[in-house]
Amino acid sequence: MYKLLIADDHPLFREAICRVVRDGFEHAEVLETEDLESTLALAQQHEDIDLILLDLNMPGVHGLSGLIQLRNEAPTIPVVIISAEQEKQVILQAVTYGAVGFITKSSPREQMTQAIAQILEGNIYLPSDIIRASGGSARTSRGEPTVTARQLETLTRKQLQVLEHMTRGESNKMIAYHLEIAETTVKAHVSAILRKLGVNNRVQAILSASDIDFSVFHKRAPRLDD
Repeated sequence: MYKLLIADDHPLFREAICRVVRDGFEHAEVLETEDLESTLALAQQHEDIDLILLDLNMPGVHGLSGLIQLRNEAPTIPVVIISAEQEKQVILQAVTYGAVGFITKSSPREQMTQAIAQILEGNIYLPSDIIRASGGSARTSRGEPTVTARQLETLTRKQLQVLEHMTRGESNKMIAYHLEIAETTVKAHVSAILRKLGVNNRVQAILSASDIDFSVFHKRAPRLDD
């Protein structure tokens, strides 16, 4: 049974998220707070919380300060941002500061449920439509350039397919299903992708590859792992 903490000062939205969680995750225990102080207090009282869903705009929170404080005072509890904010730079900064995902409040109910499920499975969720919105000028949260053509050409065809699905915000389980391969195989491909692209984690890989036309590279890639 999951235990989730919803931190949002808007009663109607908090109630709506509670419904999404309870409908999507049977027997889930839901805690609610409306300011940063009570959120920090509950996080310290309930160290077994599986996920905190944090709004960026509520009493005691200024931008990403609430996320930073939660990561400092309750570092073992994953935090996902749920916000009306859709600025790509804010999303990138949230991930840089330790968020395990970013869900926009305008997300359809089903998409929100899938995003929460993906995070609870240990994956990171990013809104692929926003990540792709910057076009060719995309850069990672630390200012690193997008992946180069030479780096992409080192990937096998299957690795390219896995990377493409990663940029759509899919979890390893979803990628395994779509490509009809084992989840352990997907994990091995992800590790190889990170190494070949010279990035440290999945988020950097997704961000660096967000504006790639994969159809061009699929034609060139070797079939070493097909």
